[in-house]
Amino acid sequence: MSQSLSNVLLHIIFSTKDRYPFIDEEIQPELYAYIISTTASYGSYVHKIGGVSDHIHLFTTLPRTLSISELLEVIKKNSSKWIKTKEKKYHDFSWQKGFGVFSVSASQHDAVVAYITNQKEHHKIHSYQEEYRQFLQLHKISYDETFVWD
Repeated sequence: MSQSLSNVLLHIIFSTKDRYPFIDEEIQPELYAYIISTTASYGSYVHKIGGVSDHIHLFTTLPRTLSISELLEVIKKNSSKWIKTKEKKYHDFSWQKGFGVFSVSASQHDAVVAYITNQKEHHKIHSYQEEYRQFLQLHKISYDETFVWD
């Protein structure tokens, strides 16, 4: 068999710099479509994208030709350049330096899609920091409460 096959599912979370609420209702559909298009051009399939004004959740596959860091660099760099070409209010847009990436079992596909779909309701109750801490705890990742939320 000469093929190389991969089905690595990732739940990626990243925010705008300083969690500034740049991702308004006006730009959100276009931004999401742009990110989906960008990832597709690198061989990644987006199962679901969603979020709120200050961060994004991306449920996608990792292409076998890129590392996680390379995929995130492509997404963030290209979408940042793109959004700055829109209205003047987006000229100072940038993403935070970091990101969270969590592996997802295929058996959890529908649960992750539902979770991302429900982001607006979820964030009426929980802050980004609370949500992120929950992810760290769920994935048994230890962290320091003095963690910098860049």
